[in-house]
Amino acid sequence: MLPLIGILIVILGFAFRLNALLVVTVAGLATGLASGQSLHDVIAAFGHAFVESRYVAIVWLVLPVIGVVERSGLKERARDVIGQIRAATAGRVLLVYLALRQITSALGLVSLGGHAQMVRPLVAPMAEGAAEHAHGPLAESTRERIKAMSAAADNVGMFFGEDVFVAIGSILLIRGFLEQNGIIVEPLHLARWAIPTAIVAFVIHGTRLLLLDRRLRRESLEAAVDLAEQQAQPSARDGASA
Repeated sequence: MLPLIGILIVILGFAFRLNALLVVTVAGLATGLASGQSLHDVIAAFGHAFVESRYVAIVWLVLPVIGVVERSGLKERARDVIGQIRAATAGRVLLVYLALRQITSALGLVSLGGHAQMVRPLVAPMAEGAAEHAHGPLAESTRERIKAMSAAADNVGMFFGEDVFVAIGSILLIRGFLEQNGIIVEPLHLARWAIPTAIVAFVIHGTRLLLLDRRLRRESLEAAVDLAEQQAQPSARDGASA
């Protein structure tokens, strides 16, 4: 049971909103040490994984470009453009992105989306702009909810879409695990049976996105009622004093 302590660390770290990279690193160290490995072996495993996956360092080349375009007003422009579309709502914008993310991932184009290069500079601001156009100024908690749903749309779309593509790491991982346990499955069969799962995931999360519009509409009405009551109270007091 001790090797599972890493899962507990991840849960607690995310629950207390600690730095994600630090939480995952500590969880990996704790899991390795609890499994009986030495500190040197655990650190060596981290280094080996990094060397074998050096392509992850490419993200450091993308971040400066994203910072420049954000500084030049990309997020504000995205809000303005989506605000000009009358039928656009936060839920509909995210539903379209979910569909595109899942389809492109199913074709193996998993790098077309992502939190850093798509959600933060484009998708989330567009969803916020659509919500502002439909419901007026947004509270900070509402903005954070829209950002969270934007990130969730990217996660769900890629996670369940990429398994449809036969030449992807997750398919090879599943095949290898099953083969180790004596179950021989062709990658094509795994990809084919991933299609129903992807469809169900799209329906479930798409419903959540459409319900987001209903929640935003209800919160907007409640805020309007509260504002009307606050404006009516001073008028009533002025009338009573007169």
